[in-house]
Amino acid sequence: MGTFKITGGNSLGGEIIPQGAKNEALQIICAVLLTNEKVILNNVPNIRDVNKLIDLLRGLGVEVIKINENKYSFDASAINLKYLETEDFYAKATSIRGSVMILGPLLARFGKGTLPQPGGDKIGRRRLDTHFIGLQKLGAEFKYDPDKKSFKVVGKNLNGNYMLLEEASVTGTANILMASVLAKGITTIFNAACEPYLIQLCKMLVRMGAKITGIGSNLLTIEGVKSLTGTEHTMLADMIEVGSFIGLAAMTQSEIIIKNVSLEDLGLIPTVFKRLGIEVVQNGDDILVPKYENYNIETFIDGSIMNISDAPWPGFTPDLISIILVTAIQANGSVLIHQKMFESRLFFVDKLIDMGAKIILCDPHRATVIGMNHKTPLRGIKMSSPDIRAGVALLTAALSAQGTSIIENIEQIDRGYQNIDLRLQKLGADIERLD
Repeated sequence: MGTFKITGGNSLGGEIIPQGAKNEALQIICAVLLTNEKVILNNVPNIRDVNKLIDLLRGLGVEVIKINENKYSFDASAINLKYLETEDFYAKATSIRGSVMILGPLLARFGKGTLPQPGGDKIGRRRLDTHFIGLQKLGAEFKYDPDKKSFKVVGKNLNGNYMLLEEASVTGTANILMASVLAKGITTIFNAACEPYLIQLCKMLVRMGAKITGIGSNLLTIEGVKSLTGTEHTMLADMIEVGSFIGLAAMTQSEIIIKNVSLEDLGLIPTVFKRLGIEVVQNGDDILVPKYENYNIETFIDGSIMNISDAPWPGFTPDLISIILVTAIQANGSVLIHQKMFESRLFFVDKLIDMGAKIILCDPHRATVIGMNHKTPLRGIKMSSPDIRAGVALLTAALSAQGTSIIENIEQIDRGYQNIDLRLQKLGADIERLD
């Protein structure tokens, strides 16, 4: 198990480039299964979850060529469906949550697929009902194997249908969308997720020959086509990394330039940081986070305490709640953090309290942070990363703390952040990876 050793309390500086978007990459890579022609993908993040998914596709028979560090060629013309019955497939599919999104493309193109219980962060119950119900409405039949905890799915003749999704699930919408582009007739998806990464997936599918209208809204209409062609696609910058670096700059009282952020795709992220008193300066497609000696949490117009919560897009992304919480530790003022979507995502705050943070964990979904206004530094401790986002929040706290911190289980961080230690070292961070 890997470990980070961090000596904090240093001001950082310089430029950093966000990696390609993790959550977009997992969808886009699954979409290469929809065509027997070559697909070129650019700005693919070199992170554990993405690399595991690419390795799974290799097992399925996809020819994968790594052109450079972040550019790949995929050729899915010779898929081996027997691989779905192997122990190797089961082991790889259960290790990442993104594996669930191979099901829609396999059903669309081959009429069958297998889905073991996927892996991912242990941040609470993450049900798959949206995927199942949507694919069933297209004509898929599910059979559950309780011994293997997996589903065998058959859908030889998928037909378009109207569906109102119970929740605006990003991966659920992506899975249903990819299945419906090759289904017969018209599919209408209401209450569809509309994150920038879904928009990117839709645009890629349209370039491949799919017929999709309503892109960017929560009402998608898909007219099925017989086949799709190859294409080339470039991932957006990872908005979660951008938000993580804004929080890191504020906590460490540093001036950092974040390059190529695709500002128009950040949604409420700059607005929510502004509520903590942190304003970024736009320069083209880059943003500057100025050095803040102090930053003041706003109150609501009636003077009541600020409340920051997550919501489906275009609301504030839940993946940055952990970063907002840790950034508020050294703000001036108080804020209630309300994590509505996952009941275990705030269970890392005990480690922040051990570091000296003033946080009240009200219940599994809410925490009140009383900012210390940089008057009292956090102190370094030994801790473990429970999931990707909490891990980077703890890393941010450690870089701002006095003394040395040890973070174990950093494989969790590596799942979502590319060479994070090497990139932070270039900003002046004292961070060392220990094996």
